[in-house]
Amino acid sequence: MTLRDEVCQAVTAVASPAHAAGDAAGVARGTTSDLTIDETLLLHSAGWEPVDLVFGISWWSIPWGVWQWTTGEVQEASAAFTGAVSHAAKQLRQSCEQSGGSGVLGVEVGVRVSSHHVSIELTGTAVRRAGADAHRFEFVSDLSARDFVLLTRAGWWPLGLAAGASFVIAPRRTAREWAAQQGQNVELPNLTQALYLARERAMERMQQSGAAMKAEGIVAVKLREGKASSSARVIQFVAIGTGVRLRTSTHRSVSPEMVVPLDEQVRAFDVRSLRSASAE
Repeated sequence: MTLRDEVCQAVTAVASPAHAAGDAAGVARGTTSDLTIDETLLLHSAGWEPVDLVFGISWWSIPWGVWQWTTGEVQEASAAFTGAVSHAAKQLRQSCEQSGGSGVLGVEVGVRVSSHHVSIELTGTAVRRAGADAHRFEFVSDLSARDFVLLTRAGWWPLGLAAGASFVIAPRRTAREWAAQQGQNVELPNLTQALYLARERAMERMQQSGAAMKAEGIVAVKLREGKASSSARVIQFVAIGTGVRLRTSTHRSVSPEMVVPLDEQVRAFDVRSLRSASAE
């Protein structure tokens, strides 16, 4: 057997599902995560352990010409975003289950919008209950390990990603409006109203997404707004958070603890910089 054949066999063994679950001798595959050391230790203290990095990617097409001939919300782009998030989350769950995890933490969401497609990239760390023989899939969340532990100690539980987006094309200004606004500090109502409409539609869809998973609230919401293309008239608003639900009969209060970091750098400054210019 050549060296090349040995390398190919080794790569195949590492990539195979059998190796991910452990070999016949009972040697388990090492964990891989993007959690920090303190997050990993905190997760272990709560009875959980990281398993592996997992991914979910989806690209959805947008029909040609909708950006050129539409005024108001571009329904096709908003629908493409919703479909891409749903499919990427499904792939993320499948990747989590294949790695032996029962939930995903710290999901980072990448959103790219072009004239022809919307792409969603989800990356997170699969986790599972430490010591459990069977792992049933339970949640997907963009919460950090710290937030997850704090949330569960208070009696709440993450369910899944709740997302909503809206893409709006602001109407053009008339020639009279354009001429009247030149050289003046005035509001541009077409852009203001377009952003307001995009925000309302995106937040409404995110709430509908949370209601679909029977969430009682959405936490850690991250917003993305502004131009969706090189044109200032194309406005986007994206909202993504984690749907949560109360698992216990009532909310449990968590007593805060003071934490003093020991690695903070000493900040030195020149005392003479405190003097006023007149004193000097």
